[in-house]
Amino acid sequence: MPGPVKAMALTTVACLVAVVAYTVALGSNGWLWFGWVVLGLCTAGAAAIRVPR
Repeated sequence: MPGPVKAMALTTVACLVAVVAYTVALGSNGWLWFGWVVLGLCTAGAAAIRVPR
């Protein structure tokens, strides 16, 4: 996995932890979960793309 994709994956995991912590502390927020799903899909797409050099 290239460096930028790895950084994006780590950011996605960190955001998941933050959204779960927010949900536990203050209750669920659909927009946060929606945003995390979009970020996860973008990360999956970036990991799936293979750009020839």
